[in-house]
Amino acid sequence: MPHWLRNSLLALAALAVAGLALSWRPSIDAAAPPGRQAFAPGLIEQGARLAAVGNCVSCHTASPSSPFAGGRPMETPFGTVYSTNITPDAATGIGAWPEAAFARALREGVARDGSHLYPAFPYDHYTRLTDRDIHALYAYVMTREPVTAPGRANRLVFPLNFRPLLAGWKLLFLDRTPWTPVAGHDDSWNRGAYLSDALGHCSACHSPRNALGAEDRKRYLDGGDAEGWHATALNASSPSPLPWTVDKLAVYLRTGIAPGHAIAGGPMQEVVAGLAHADDADVRAIASYIHATLGADTPERQARAEKSSRMAQQPLAASAAAGTVPGAPADPAPATQMAQMALGAQVYAGACARCHDAGREIGSAGALPMPLAIANHVPDARNLLRIVRDGVHPGPNAPGRWMPAFGDTLTDEQLTALAAWLRRQAAGAPPWPDLADTVRKTRTP
Repeated sequence: MPHWLRNSLLALAALAVAGLALSWRPSIDAAAPPGRQAFAPGLIEQGARLAAVGNCVSCHTASPSSPFAGGRPMETPFGTVYSTNITPDAATGIGAWPEAAFARALREGVARDGSHLYPAFPYDHYTRLTDRDIHALYAYVMTREPVTAPGRANRLVFPLNFRPLLAGWKLLFLDRTPWTPVAGHDDSWNRGAYLSDALGHCSACHSPRNALGAEDRKRYLDGGDAEGWHATALNASSPSPLPWTVDKLAVYLRTGIAPGHAIAGGPMQEVVAGLAHADDADVRAIASYIHATLGADTPERQARAEKSSRMAQQPLAASAAAGTVPGAPADPAPATQMAQMALGAQVYAGACARCHDAGREIGSAGALPMPLAIANHVPDARNLLRIVRDGVHPGPNAPGRWMPAFGDTLTDEQLTALAAWLRRQAAGAPPWPDLADTVRKTRTP
């Protein structure tokens, strides 16, 4: 055997051994499921409130009749990951998991049998949870109704379906530094920071990710993606047409609706449904922290708020009829663009104006004026398109407003024209790039 080949094979063998050593985790012995009597009622209640902040039931529930039984598909750029059964069923859930195994899963992303978990389960955030909160969460999940529900096989592209590779991902991106209070901030800010980052994992959706699916922590809360929606920036880059206050944020987080702001849609509705059951003080702390990350008012924000408020005072249909386009360039548009704007105005007048031009008043059937709707201001058209296609339907007994779906009544051409018109007429912003292509990609299957 040539000398170079022998050395190469030895090097490959060494790398393979090192890789196996890095990826190997021991299994933890099974234990009998602890009964409800093993936990104090107050501890279970505390775990329930914490689970509400973490929105655990949303991701781990495919059927409302079987909460926490898993099976919900989560689409990623690398394929589909199915959530696991976290009920205390000993055979198909985590009933045989002692608390040490539960804590390891949260902090290291490792299952009881030693296999690595995919970071669709946000253990890169849960790793910062305190021992006390992990104990409360364990008490809560172990006292849910056991459900027999075998896990579904993930559908991931090769070689990412080879779990040991996750050890390398963790080596690169899993920061297990414990969370500590930040000096110079009050207790409410620190509590909100902990809940938002460790348990609520807000940046999992609201931050961009790199090519390997890890959060870009240098662009924390700078906007990201969530289940085909654009999760808006929650830092100084926030495109909100009106500034937020702590009070309005707290109301929005619990109810999904706040004065002067759009109602929650898409995945945010599930977050709101969870926070409705969290402690008032915790929701207030999250609001205080997020408000701080949004940053102070700037002249640019003040100007945007004044412009949006001014535009919201007149019906969009009337301004379109008068030929005015607030904030738009004065240069004449090409004939094709003018035709598209005319079609967009026509669609708005027929499908939207009756509610949105009436304004959102208490006790009325009106809706938020479109210049105040953040979906028109974000740098991505998907949110507006999905809202128009699918509508907004708050859950049972939720205080949010309802919006009908127009996906079956508007053609792609009409939807493209409406979105282009609203972007120009309601936001006075540059056109969204590749809008027609985005419309096709967001079409409901």
